[in-house]
Amino acid sequence: MKQSEIKGLSIAELEEKLGEVRKSYADLRMTHAISPLENPIQLRSVRRTIARLATELNNRELE
Repeated sequence: MKQSEIKGLSIAELEEKLGEVRKSYADLRMTHAISPLENPIQLRSVRRTIARLATELNNRELE
């Protein structure tokens, strides 16, 4: 998810999206533990998306 897309979301949408992405990251990690992923770079990408969402959410709550 791009930063420009994240900035367009409301706080409620950010929280919802963050929960969804965290769940997908947990699923990816579990799948990768059982058998290697075809594209392990997905883990890094999802982890960075989580960080982007959490950072934007934190910035908005501080304002």
